[in-house]
Amino acid sequence: MQNRLYLFMNTAAKVKTISEMTVSIKDVARAAGVSPATVSRALGRGPVSDALREQVAAAVRATGYRPNLAARRLRSQHTGTIGLIVADIRNPFFTAVGRAVEESAYQAGMRVILCNTDEDPEREALYLGLMQEERITGLIFAPTRKTADQLTRRALDFPVVLIDRVGNSGLHDAVVLNNVEAMADLVTHLIERGYRRIGGLFGNASSTGAQRREGYEAALRRAGLMPDARLVAPSAEAAAAELKQWLSEPQRPDAIVVSNSLLLMGAIKAARAMSLQIPSDLALAGFDNESWTELVEPGMTVIEQPVEQIGHTAMALLYERLKTPTQPVRKVVLSGRCIVRGSTAAVVGVA
Repeated sequence: MQNRLYLFMNTAAKVKTISEMTVSIKDVARAAGVSPATVSRALGRGPVSDALREQVAAAVRATGYRPNLAARRLRSQHTGTIGLIVADIRNPFFTAVGRAVEESAYQAGMRVILCNTDEDPEREALYLGLMQEERITGLIFAPTRKTADQLTRRALDFPVVLIDRVGNSGLHDAVVLNNVEAMADLVTHLIERGYRRIGGLFGNASSTGAQRREGYEAALRRAGLMPDARLVAPSAEAAAAELKQWLSEPQRPDAIVVSNSLLLMGAIKAARAMSLQIPSDLALAGFDNESWTELVEPGMTVIEQPVEQIGHTAMALLYERLKTPTQPVRKVVLSGRCIVRGSTAAVVGVA
């Protein structure tokens, strides 16, 4: 007991001495009055009581102990770390999904390494290599189309769960939105409001944009209308530049649907730069129910994605895969919800 109190209630000189030397797990065990094995279990989320875990945590703080992660990796095939590779962290969709992933990982006592690729296959390859080197436990990944297809040929030492977009192999668990259905709902809403020249602006980097384009074209053809789709790099700047050119044409659209929130921002910028009134000159609709889509005037009609459910479901699939590596591959398809606001008000004369 005296030794334990001595470490918790040290003088400034003694604390300095301890901090200058290498503190081992045995020092923590002595400070906590438990065995080194108990310390290991407490630090590794093993079977110990909450009171004992807090007792060990207090000893860690008192001694300044820092675990040797490199040594731990050598002793174990896994590090208790989840990799999360997203296409563009500026996209609010990935920010929200990443928060849900981190929350689930934290509750399970795991850490998250986040990497942003900017839809660049070379960076994706680099970060996949990094994940190998870090010996992560599992990966949640939103890949470009090119990398998604190449995952069939890449030997990885950890399970992968794909989010938002998938490849053609069907080899990995996945959580996705029903993109075809969601975009078709958005286009059908515009048709019912009286719009007939409905253009579509889609990102060109992922399978998500391609699937939403498919839903756009299917809905228009069912109504006997002609699609007019344009592909752009997935950024607000690219969308604004494309739309300024498009809206200068003689037969410009009377409504535009876009495939993500960054493109929607670009569409609003283009309309304002050209002094077009929304929706009387141009109706706009897109994806992701971010706070700004309600606060702009008029509010934007959007498809709300279940972002928290996507992140939590991805982690659940990863846990199941770790527990039962041989179970069949699962693909969870979720539905969006159309939130109607002023940007798609009915054409005059249409009920």
